[in-house]
Amino acid sequence: MNNRGLAYSRKSQPARAIRDFDQAIRLDPALASAYNNRGNAYSSRGDTERAIQDYDEAIRLDPKYAFAFNNRGNAYRNLGEVDRAVQDFDQAIRFEPNYALAYNNRGNAYSSRGEMGLAIRDYDQAIAIEPNYGFAFNNRGHAYRVLGELDRAIQDFDQAIRLNPQDVLAFENRGLAHSLKGELDRGIQDFDQAIRLNPSYATAFHHRGSVYSRKGQHDRAIEDFDQAILLNPLDETAWNSRCFARAITNRLELALADCSQALRMRPEYANALDSRALIYLKLDEIARALADYDAALRLDPGKAHSLYGRGLAKRRMGDLAGAEADLAAATAQAPRVAEEYSTYGLRP
Repeated sequence: MNNRGLAYSRKSQPARAIRDFDQAIRLDPALASAYNNRGNAYSSRGDTERAIQDYDEAIRLDPKYAFAFNNRGNAYRNLGEVDRAVQDFDQAIRFEPNYALAYNNRGNAYSSRGEMGLAIRDYDQAIAIEPNYGFAFNNRGHAYRVLGELDRAIQDFDQAIRLNPQDVLAFENRGLAHSLKGELDRGIQDFDQAIRLNPSYATAFHHRGSVYSRKGQHDRAIEDFDQAILLNPLDETAWNSRCFARAITNRLELALADCSQALRMRPEYANALDSRALIYLKLDEIARALADYDAALRLDPGKAHSLYGRGLAKRRMGDLAGAEADLAAATAQAPRVAEEYSTYGLRP
């Protein structure tokens, strides 16, 4: 029954798998692997709490069961309990020192805590154990990208793609790294490939739209944001991106509707507040623009785009001293922010 349950799990039939694992446990209540496998089946259908209960029982029956510790660690990470996840990955590695997957997973946990140095150390170890471990290369590339080491990130994404030319996430991540380097066309090529491999991949459309926007190709950007929203209407960042693209191309009522939707989904969203403030500034609704810029800056006090916009709004309100302070602070942080606003048709 345990083996047949595994076969159903491999066929993505968790309900049938669980029934077989139930039977295996009835036949042998001390079979730790059946609890572990049933936990995996529960996890695959999003029932994380029940999965953890099964991993707990597997570990109680076999206190050195590295696979169960690793799987429980993943479950805790999915719940946002990263410290408990790390503790479980520690145990998995303690009992299986050459367990590459556990090193990779602990690296992911460290990455989610922003501890990129520790994450990279674990990805290094996973790759040392399994030199063809594409996921570990992709994950290490992500960590390097977060640290701003874009060339090293791209090298890792290259390797992940060599190992698996169908790796959609690696193409997306490499596209992001090229875009951050200012290699916009190469970024678009990678997003194109990610979309070819998975035409329903909303974030790839979103990222490609953002690059088109940076290139000033706003109509193409909006088309991509349209598709991203169609595929994932719950992504408030895509609604905001379309809002901003529509705002800077003076489709202000449509932009306002998009920003309002983004803020309904996430009321304390600094970028959407900043975008809506820009719309109000263009509509000459200065009091509303100031209120949104103030709210955005409460959430993100160093946001140069909001500081500059608020400076323009204060100047229109006659607060010249306040305006100069905001404009100077914004320019000190982002020397080209005035040039950016001038492309919107807004100048001091």
